[in-house]
Amino acid sequence: MKVLGNVVWFILGGFISFLSWGILGILWSITIVGIPIGRQCFKFAKMAAAPFGKDIRFSDSGASLFINIIWLILGGFAIVGEEIVLGIIFCLTIVGIPFGMQHFKHAKLALLPVGSEIYRT
Repeated sequence: MKVLGNVVWFILGGFISFLSWGILGILWSITIVGIPIGRQCFKFAKMAAAPFGKDIRFSDSGASLFINIIWLILGGFAIVGEEIVLGIIFCLTIVGIPFGMQHFKHAKLALLPVGSEIYRT
């Protein structure tokens, strides 16, 4: 069921999240200082391509707070807005609710990407 959900997800709009995370990863990786955030973006792009069967563990550490604030200012708010809009659009139909919930999960990830990790469920 996870495979089918991931295929339908990618066809119906998951590629938008995948491309957004990938483009931000490339932009962050242009500078040497931004490479660690760019690597995180590439990890999350991989998750955005196939989110079913994966979950996110958020860090409780305050060490990454400064980097997360810089992230939000320099690109995070755009991803958060995109994911919320896509989540609302998908939740307008009964069939799209699981996909909308995945977009909301990605919006939360876009708020605090540094220190977060992806694991299989």
